Amino acid sequence: MRRLLRWTAAVAAALLVAGCGGSAGGDAPEGKGAGTATPPASAPGPSASPAGAGLPASLTSQHLDWRRCEATGDSPAPGGDWRCSTLRVPLSWSDPRGATIGIALIRARATGRDRIGSLLFNFGGPGGSGVSMMPYFAATASSLRARYDLVSWDPRGVGASGGVRCRGDRDIEAAEAVDATPDTPAEEKAYFQDAADFGKGCRKAAGRLLAHVSTTDTARDMDLMRQVLGDTRTHYFGISYGTELGGVYAHLFPKRVGRLILDAVVDPTADTVGHAENQARGFQRALDDYLRSTGQDPARGSRRIAALLRRLDAEPLPTSSGRKLTQTLAVTGIVLPLYSESGWPRLTSALESAENGDGSQLLALADDYDERDSAGHYGTTSHSQRVISCLDDRQRPTLADTKRRLAAFERISPVFGDFLGWDTAGWCHAWPVPGQFDTPRVSAPGAAPILVVGNTGDPATPYEGARKMADELGRGVGVELTWKGEGHGAYGSGSDCVDSAVDAYLLRGTVPEDGTVCS
Repeated sequence: MRRLLRWTAAVAAALLVAGCGGSAGGDAPEGKGAGTATPPASAPGPSASPAGAGLPASLTSQHLDWRRCEATGDSPAPGGDWRCSTLRVPLSWSDPRGATIGIALIRARATGRDRIGSLLFNFGGPGGSGVSMMPYFAATASSLRARYDLVSWDPRGVGASGGVRCRGDRDIEAAEAVDATPDTPAEEKAYFQDAADFGKGCRKAAGRLLAHVSTTDTARDMDLMRQVLGDTRTHYFGISYGTELGGVYAHLFPKRVGRLILDAVVDPTADTVGHAENQARGFQRALDDYLRSTGQDPARGSRRIAALLRRLDAEPLPTSSGRKLTQTLAVTGIVLPLYSESGWPRLTSALESAENGDGSQLLALADDYDERDSAGHYGTTSHSQRVISCLDDRQRPTLADTKRRLAAFERISPVFGDFLGWDTAGWCHAWPVPGQFDTPRVSAPGAAPILVVGNTGDPATPYEGARKMADELGRGVGVELTWKGEGHGAYGSGSDCVDSAVDAYLLRGTVPEDGTVCS
């Protein structure tokens, strides 16, 4: 399921090219700017929390050597004002004086004289590369750069920070033939064997790092990052999974919270099965909205798509590349354009083509999502995503558990329910290291107000999660802002109301009234 929960460089870049990115800026909207103010951005906090206790001066006083960025993977080196560096952090936060690892950073300095500090960005995943994504997002965040250094990083286990590759390109492509919704004992065996093999590959590739890539580890890295960057408080913009990371940071370091934005919010009260159910509802809701936009009845349109997927399960479609469009690849292809309303026309064309016997367009969408290039090379975002989420999540649903729940999943979504239901059992099956928690702890008593932005049409992180996050953060801390829109994420997606409220909060410390709605 969490493979659908990502707003990463590959997905976001595809959507930004399609035109989903909007402009940010402007004053708070009339009637929306009144409210309390955050503490001064430079207000000192207490001494570092116990998470930073015992850190040697070689880490707390390290000098970051900012140099021109180099190309990473298929991403060209960003030019202009972007500079990159490496932060040293403990491999294990329980042994802060032991071995260290490098965390890749990227930064563009503030353009104005009235600088507040650094604004850290996490774009989701888990497993998304901030070093790759930050330059893409900079145009959307241009108004924020007037007062902040824009900073992002590759979290541990991601990209240039010890990024994990669990299997090679040929094995990834071969695994596309594994049925993600097995119908027979033989298909079930192949499904779970593939999951176990993937975990073994991750263990071999990551070594001892595999047990130290959790969200909690990364939150502690963030606080050392804050200290080395010279900030007394952490200012942060988290999108998708980045909202969970932001909530965990606030829980660990409530007095270090400066101005935090959580956009496209993960429900912190949902466990493994709950997240899968939430995503089944969210993607089905987005599909229903898409079908209505094309003049179709959602129930009838969903049945038609479900019938297409059943046909693909029995007989994959040919494509112009010579590869076959399987049922699983078709679902992946349908998912990508639901992340943004700008992708809906492409979905219409791909579905029509598939109905006429050509799977090429849906396969191309699936390849975009899976970071597969024309030469057959795959990205590793999903590898990093899996090693992080399987270390975080303690639950390991069994085959029997899954089969009992499948009918309920299919009632939630006739298109996505079956896949997300099976994914609860397969995603972390036979994982080499145990998970850490059922649900993340995000309560942050005493923290400054945190702005939580929910989008009613969000497919990957359904809107209901925003209110739950605000409530879990605590009274007087979580402040909810709602946008009645479509797509994954609200800021920079076309709402002047949202952009103005976020800018007013980050640039001037103006907190909107809890429950403010932007339509």
